[in-house]
Amino acid sequence: MMRSLEYQGVKTMFGYPGGSIMPTFDALYGHRDKLNHILVRHEQGAAHAAQGFARSSGEVGVCLVTSGPGVTNTITGIADAMIDSTPIVVIAGQTPTSLLGTDAFQEVDLVGITQPISKWSYQIRSAKDVAWAVARAFYIAKSGRPGPVVLDFTKNAQTEMVDYEPMRVDFIRSYDPIPDTDRVELQHAADLINNAERPLVLVGQGVELGNAQEELCSFLEKADIPCGRTLLGLSAIPTDHPLNKGMLGMHGNLAPNVKTNECDVLIAVGMRFDDRVTGNLETYARQAKIIHMDIDPSEINKNVKVDVAVLGDCKETLAELTKLVREAKHTDWIASFDEHAQTEFENVIMKELFPKEGPLNMGEVVRAVSEATNHEAILVTDVGQNQMMAARYFKYTQKRSIITSGGLGTMGFGLPAAIGATFGCPDRTVCVFMGDGGLQMNLQELGTIMEQQAPVKMILMNNNYLGNVRQWQAMFFGGRYSFTPMVNPDYMQIAKAYGIPSRRVIDREDLADSIQEMLATDGPFLLETCVVEEGNVLPMTPPGGTVNEMLLEC
Repeated sequence: MMRSLEYQGVKTMFGYPGGSIMPTFDALYGHRDKLNHILVRHEQGAAHAAQGFARSSGEVGVCLVTSGPGVTNTITGIADAMIDSTPIVVIAGQTPTSLLGTDAFQEVDLVGITQPISKWSYQIRSAKDVAWAVARAFYIAKSGRPGPVVLDFTKNAQTEMVDYEPMRVDFIRSYDPIPDTDRVELQHAADLINNAERPLVLVGQGVELGNAQEELCSFLEKADIPCGRTLLGLSAIPTDHPLNKGMLGMHGNLAPNVKTNECDVLIAVGMRFDDRVTGNLETYARQAKIIHMDIDPSEINKNVKVDVAVLGDCKETLAELTKLVREAKHTDWIASFDEHAQTEFENVIMKELFPKEGPLNMGEVVRAVSEATNHEAILVTDVGQNQMMAARYFKYTQKRSIITSGGLGTMGFGLPAAIGATFGCPDRTVCVFMGDGGLQMNLQELGTIMEQQAPVKMILMNNNYLGNVRQWQAMFFGGRYSFTPMVNPDYMQIAKAYGIPSRRVIDREDLADSIQEMLATDGPFLLETCVVEEGNVLPMTPPGGTVNEMLLEC
């Protein structure tokens, strides 16, 4: 197994030993010079760290765990990786083949459990299958639309002796990772764009996964088309690019959401039309001709009926489409976004970023950190209000700069994912924003940070609430705060116990200095910001609402 992993280019993995995987960990002991194993404190942390590694580096993340509860603890991470198209390989121990089906100690049907939430799940029952299975796993995980792969590694297969032969897989007969592009559809898309007066591009994570950032900009600039970005696609184009009109979705920017229901041609690139972007499907972009560019045929017409489907790798399809579209100018259409942007600035952004009094706002904390890092850091978030505020107010100048749980919305994702990101991109600053709820879901990974001295810059935005749920309770449940107030520990003492430098900020005048202290400190740092307790993330499209009817207050 170790030699197979090395052959696939693996240098870092995250895991936790146990009985059924012990022979593999014993073998790992002799490969410590080539394989850097990071001991996490919980297997969910291993999966999320592998995700953070993969999302930041563009490589396959790997985690190594034992059977039974060891691997079931990774299930959330596997499901998260599946819906967010993150390439990871989970290697789990299993009982010996002779004991399969006997309810042996720590036996679970891992293949059965993970088949619905992985690209491929396979049980290795013989040592002769190891090299083949590992090669196949890495190929499937990273090819086409990426995703998680699970290898269930029986104990006898770990101890058997066979002659090792390197193996690489680049073709599977039943698997077509990159569908052929229909040239007729491509020309049809170009014709629609060339005749459009109000075109709009929706930029998804597929652009990042396909390393098509330059191709996207070339296309937008030649055809002079404004764009909105999904949560996972935020860093596919620099924040300050003149054609970037902001974030789509429930808590996105007003202008791109409103204009979705005004454009005449909608071009979706590497995004899946999830419900947080579309709102009410009955009213979504009904006036527009819709072009969907994606690598996964199953996404076509799944949620939104499209007029033109351009299948293929967007790095290639965008380049080909750019050749076919004419240079154009859509000056008046682009200028029409400004009114909505100004409305949002006056009613929401100004108040959030530039408060004159009262407690700290989440948004001003995020923007201050972003500015202090020259907008060059990798943003990692947990889930909740902290996630939406961070996504909205952080700025992006480099690709692969946002790591967050999009489709599954996994609280507890942020801290371990940030650890993984520091190993995936050791040359970049990694800032993770968390709420007091999300931090405590995987708080134990402070132990991993302590042991590795992983340089994670942790920004805790503490409002003493499960903030996102509280906001919904305030808006839609009559202000009945059912089990959302939180009694919190002293995070400074917790940081001290782990030997992690820390600071608490209450007053606005101390914010800038505390951020500089955090960034100037070698290794990890926990910055607790005591933010307004009942703050709200705005604008907001109510659940099932129409995207162009966003609430600016609540």
